[in-house]
Amino acid sequence: MNFALSFKPPSAGSSGPGAGGGATMENLEKQLICPVCLEMFSKPVVILPCQHNLCRKCANDIFQSANPLWQSRSSSSITASGGRFRCPSCRHEVVLDRHGVYGLQRNLLVENIIDIYRQQESSRLVNIKPEQQQQQLMCEEHEEEKINIYCLSCQTPTCSMCKVFGQHKDCDVAPLSSVYMRQKTELTDGIANLVASNDHIQAVISQMEEMCRTVEENGQRQREQLANHFDCLVAILEERKQELVGLISRQQDDKLKHVRSLIRRHSDQLEAAVTLVESAIQSMEEPHMPLFIQSAKLILENMAATARASNVKRPELGYENMSHFVIDTDDLADMLRNIDFCPGVGDDGEEDPEEEESDLDFGSRY
Repeated sequence: MNFALSFKPPSAGSSGPGAGGGATMENLEKQLICPVCLEMFSKPVVILPCQHNLCRKCANDIFQSANPLWQSRSSSSITASGGRFRCPSCRHEVVLDRHGVYGLQRNLLVENIIDIYRQQESSRLVNIKPEQQQQQLMCEEHEEEKINIYCLSCQTPTCSMCKVFGQHKDCDVAPLSSVYMRQKTELTDGIANLVASNDHIQAVISQMEEMCRTVEENGQRQREQLANHFDCLVAILEERKQELVGLISRQQDDKLKHVRSLIRRHSDQLEAAVTLVESAIQSMEEPHMPLFIQSAKLILENMAATARASNVKRPELGYENMSHFVIDTDDLADMLRNIDFCPGVGDDGEEDPEEEESDLDFGSRY
């Protein structure tokens, strides 16, 4: 179906009465368009905390879509909690109290401007020439017929003559205005639903971003706690190591002290015996018998005393052995290798509050 405009409206830059005023009014109208329904604001107009404006109905549609469980004021006497949604213009989050959108302040200034605009626009339309009025689409096949119906079968606008005598006579049709209003309503609802869906997606994204930050913080905290636990184990092992090393060192020192004291005593005895042998050899060379007898008697007495004291004492067999200091760490090593996280974590990934101070179980206490 072909159709064309019957005439062209005057452009903003054209000359003639009302041309400049029309451009001004057109610019003003652009500032009075609701970003949701794309129509001029309808009363009452509410002003959001971010200073953007919405029709109350559009704001309520967005709010209801973003908060489906929110109970309206008139549906029950139960006081409902507040809710939130995002401004469709700037994505700023709007937090409402229990009154919902009815708790938002009305923008009386914008409402007054709309009233003035409509009055001025009505006066301008009365004063403009008939050929400057609203353009009308005309049927190309029937040039005198306006496009005033919509063919539901072919899904195209057409005129009454096409329905009666033309190619759409066997088709189902509907008034163009009703189809226009229905599709405009559907598009408005689609915009509101899409805005609400975008708001929901943005909320989910924000929640997941917050979840990522929480995961990073929890991971860092758990790493620190794990490191602290292992540091404690290392400190315990180091302390016990020093105690056991001290035991070995003390017994080693005791044994060395005892053996060295025996060495000194036997060395003293050996030195005395060597001196006595030298004295006996010198006495053997004495030519005078009285002097020899006298010195030999004294040497023999000393030899007898030395013989009695020469009973060599030595440590018992295996005294030098330190093999009794044996430690079996196989079971402990296996236990350390099997250190793992305790199962005391809920299905939701959060720890039991009672175990908040003890996040890891290392299988044993030292």
